[in-house]
Amino acid sequence: MIALAVLGAGIGLGVWALVRWLFPPRPPLAELTARLNTGPALPSVLPVDAGGWAARLGAPFVGFLRAAGLPGRTAVQDLAVTERSHQVHLAEKAALTLVGLLLPGIVATLLALAGRPLSWPLPLATSLIAAAGGFLLPDASAHAEAERRRAAFRHALGAYLDLTHVLLAGGAGIEGALTDAARTGHGRSFRHLQHALTTARLTRTTPWAALARLGEELHIGELTELAASLSLAGTEGAKVRASLAAKAAAMRRRGGAEAEGKANAATERMAVPAALMAFGFIAFVFYPALIQITNTL
Repeated sequence: MIALAVLGAGIGLGVWALVRWLFPPRPPLAELTARLNTGPALPSVLPVDAGGWAARLGAPFVGFLRAAGLPGRTAVQDLAVTERSHQVHLAEKAALTLVGLLLPGIVATLLALAGRPLSWPLPLATSLIAAAGGFLLPDASAHAEAERRRAAFRHALGAYLDLTHVLLAGGAGIEGALTDAARTGHGRSFRHLQHALTTARLTRTTPWAALARLGEELHIGELTELAASLSLAGTEGAKVRASLAAKAAAMRRRGGAEAEGKANAATERMAVPAALMAFGFIAFVFYPALIQITNTL
């Protein structure tokens, strides 16, 4: 009965979501007036993803999650790095939560119809655990992907600083060196730099302001520090060629130290399965002898 009640509630919720999707509510007049009075916002320097089936399934629940204050600050920064929109992320959270909540009830109902019913606490506990896991899974996935992309961006930023230093040494200006160095590289990180500098040129802002904004969106302190150094060169006339070379060398040393630390951690983790294999081999060898000794006593 509990499984049937959960299944019925899920079906009713799905019908409500379908009706809300077919007949969306009209925004209030105050919101429309606020949209007319607001000025144009600067475009984001990062593209966003459109999402898939999960985004379409959970789209009706995005408003409730936004009203609850989601996504948080850390999730917003991670989504900026992974190039995902807030609406797609919240829709995926809602869809995975709904699937995790209803799937155990559906399985329990099918087993009951097949003549093998389960006790109601098991499907209920499984539904709650699966719903919690589905709610947290998009955040964990976005954070892991964001950390990988941040590490790759820091590595590319060191090469970008080296290219900028070479162009400055050849007599190029600050803005020209930044643009030409970004056009030289390839990959996602250099595309972000190219997009930021193109946005700065089209909006008639300084390149270091665009790089600073990119650093804030990606949550990369090295890029924000680079933008501060470049702003001194662009406004105060400071010579930053030597500082760029020193920053690039420091980033390379930091990257090497982090890679060495990850390698040492992976080596330590490899000792765990080896110890388990040794323990299993010892148990496999001595178990027959132990059984024989206990049977003779």
